[in-house]
Amino acid sequence: MKLLEKTCQQIFPQDSQARDRAKERLDQLTMPHWALGDLMDLAVDLAGMTGTIKPSCHRKAIVTMAGDHGVVAEGVSKFPPEVTPQMVYNFVAGGAGINALARQAGADVYVVDMGVNADLGELTKSGAVIDKKVSFGTSNIARGPAMSIANARKSLESGIEVAFELGSRYDIFGTGDMGIGNTTPSTAIAAVVTGKPVEDLTGRGTGLDDEQWQAKIKTIKRILEVNKPDRKDGIDILAKVGGFEIGGIAGLILGAAAQKKPVLVDGFISTAGALIALKIEPFVRDYIICSHRSVEPGHKYMQEVLGCKRPLLDLNFRLGEGTGAALAMNLVAAAAAVLTEVATFAEASVASAENER
Repeated sequence: MKLLEKTCQQIFPQDSQARDRAKERLDQLTMPHWALGDLMDLAVDLAGMTGTIKPSCHRKAIVTMAGDHGVVAEGVSKFPPEVTPQMVYNFVAGGAGINALARQAGADVYVVDMGVNADLGELTKSGAVIDKKVSFGTSNIARGPAMSIANARKSLESGIEVAFELGSRYDIFGTGDMGIGNTTPSTAIAAVVTGKPVEDLTGRGTGLDDEQWQAKIKTIKRILEVNKPDRKDGIDILAKVGGFEIGGIAGLILGAAAQKKPVLVDGFISTAGALIALKIEPFVRDYIICSHRSVEPGHKYMQEVLGCKRPLLDLNFRLGEGTGAALAMNLVAAAAAVLTEVATFAEASVASAENER
């Protein structure tokens, strides 16, 4: 049995008994009933994901997947593709936004070369970057498929491998991305999965003006017409209009779910990966935490498909890299602390409102 299929067979819904036990404990905490609101709802989810009312979220990892996109030839980004490898070097040096926010959250950052169009041998040999390169960037999806079905599977299984390689060391994962031009394939994925008009989903990415934005919309429509992805088939969608880093993110999510580990999904590109994972195995939804709402207009529709109508944060982020996931890790750790550290009325010998009656 291949790794992808084997992994999907290990993914089950949340543990309902653990959820019930967590709710029972939270109902009895020394505070007015459910006084910490959404944080307590998140604590119930953590119990269901991990199968215990004592979930640990201390060991945190952000996995930033990097890959290039042939569609940049269509002028969909204001930045040249050379920025992708340059930013990988910046991640390794610790100078990017994700590095700062991960340090603040106490999370380790792992950078994975899924398909950067540059030789990163120096970084991979030193161990600074994980080498899972499928190819040197995708093909131009405005002219044909992004990749073969075989390479789509390879990108997914590479992400799964990373999840299992890191799984014994970490309690929780966060997804991240780097790839110039990757809002275009992500928007195409969003259009396929949500069924919403391209105009409602397409954002300005790195800062396109009105003329460039209209051209991007036309390009995405052409991408969908040329490739005609099957909206029921996650692998077909990935192969036709996706990216290697998007496949890696989807695989990471699948691998995390198979290990019953929460995975904080970052922004627009990470959510495209989550949609691919969802199409392959719907139960991954039970292990996904939507970290924040991106300013990309399509993000809210994508999150609705995931069942997340209100993410943890809404701070007008549009950076990617895993920044939203890193920041939201503080809230996930707080939810676990509420469940495991706050005393119940009985434990603290405090009279409850019910007892007073």
